[in-house]
Order: sequence, then C-alpha cells, then structure tokens
Amino acid sequence: MNQPRPTVRRRRLASLLVELREGAGKSMEEAAERIGCHKTKISRIENARLGISLGELRDLLAFYGVEDSAYVEQLVNLARRGGERGWARHLGATLPSYADHIDYEQTADYIRSFQPLLVAGLLQTPDYARALYRANPEMLTREQVDQYVDTRMQRQEVLVRDEAPRLCVIEGEVALRNSVGGPKVMAPQLDRLLEAAESPNIEIQVLPCNSGAHMGLIGAFVMFGFPTPAFSDVVRVEHVTGTLHMETPGEIRSYTLAFDSLRSLALSPAASRDLIQQVRHEL
Repeated sequence: MNQPRPTVRRRRLASLLVELREGAGKSMEEAAERIGCHKTKISRIENARLGISLGELRDLLAFYGVEDSAYVEQLVNLARRGGERGWARHLGATLPSYADHIDYEQTADYIRSFQPLLVAGLLQTPDYARALYRANPEMLTREQVDQYVDTRMQRQEVLVRDEAPRLCVIEGEVALRNSVGGPKVMAPQLDRLLEAAESPNIEIQVLPCNSGAHMGLIGAFVMFGFPTPAFSDVVRVEHVTGTLHMETPGEIRSYTLAFDSLRSLALSPAASRDLIQQVRHEL
C-alpha cells in the first residue's frame, strides 16, 4: 500500500523542527534520547513521513530552547491539524490527488510544467478553465464547474505572493492554436500568457509543431521542487482514470532530463512571446 503523501502542514512543521534543532545545536541522536525513541523516528518526523504527538512536540521545543509560548502553541496547532489538506479540504468531491497537487504548488519554490496540448493550469483564464471543465465527460453541474474554476483561480495566487515560486512552463504550439472555447476565449488567454511572461518569476517557452520526434511525446507532466532538502522533488502525471506521483531518484532524473531536452528544443522566451503574439494576431 502506498504511504499517504505528507500534507502542507506536516511539511511545514517538519521543516521548522529541522531549523529549530539545528539552531539549538542539537543532533538527531540527542533529540531522540530526549523523547526516548530511535534516531530513525526523528528522521521520519523531520522528513514529514511521520507525525508527532503533542507531548513529544512540546518536549522537543523545550529541549530546543523555544520559550515563546505563543509560538509553541502555533506549532502545536500545526501538529494537531497535520493531517488536513490545507484549503484543498473544502473541495468536496475533488479527488485527493488534486488536493496533493495543490499542496505541492503551495510549498514548492520551483515548478516546471510541460503542457503540449493545454495552457498550464496556473496560467489559465477563468473562461478557458470553464471551457475545459464543461468538456468533461463526467457531465459536471454548473455549480461544480464554478467551484472548480474558483479553485483554479485561487491556486494562481501563489504566483503573486511574497516569495512566490519560480514557474518554468513549456507550452506546445498546439496549446496556443487549439481554439478552446473559441476566439473570444482564446484571445484573452493568449493575452494572459503574454502578461505572465513579463513576470520575473515566470518563464514561458513554446515548443514548435515542427520539432519532430522528442521526449515530450510521452505527454504532459509537472515537476515540483522544494526549498527543504529533506523533501524530494515530485513529478505529477495525469491520465484518464487518475494521477500518478513519482519521487524516486531515478524517476526524478528521467523527467529532469526530459524537461531539459524539451527546453533545449523550445523557442527562447523572447521568440516564444513573438509566436504567441503572432497567434494572437491571427485570431
């Protein structure tokens, strides 16, 4: 059975515990001795693979010299709610894997996305997203479509917050020319891409249709990189019946090579803007 992926709160608490332990000059062995466990348990807690009891947490915080009672209670509350999926828990019928995706977006500092057929979700306009959801064979209700579109727009706020992640997107030329929702939808969507390309933390490259055989023929994928070394990169691949998350070193290496290869084939950011403008003009 696959182990559930750590939530945003558990990842956050884990990274803070690492900072506090190292700041106090304590080793994992010393922390383990303090709460009467094996070093492996401390490692799993600091890798967000294992939760921590509130008693153990308070004991470790005292051991690390954390005296601010308000800060202690913040961390205790973080541990108490460690199993919750952030604001994604409000999505009702949304699949847990989608909640995982949101968690990763909220905590990553580097996101790489290859989208040969569609505009990347973090760069979609509301009307573009709505057109995609309306094409869903599950026959979503109007209320469900509105909910999913609202959620997608909330996700995009991560790009304009303080310490926003770096986003590197490779769009297939097909994604620009595929008239999702018709010209009235695609024109503002292309304008949105041109606007996003001006942001210092966003880079957009276009892979031309005449690129020939390339590694991108495997399909779309998204890679998440995290600021905490203890957290491995994660690759997310969607398919018809679900989502696959991969994080072993071999898998990450293969997709990193694939992305780098596609990046070398794609147009430069400047040439990509020119092509987007050209397609926009043709509309």
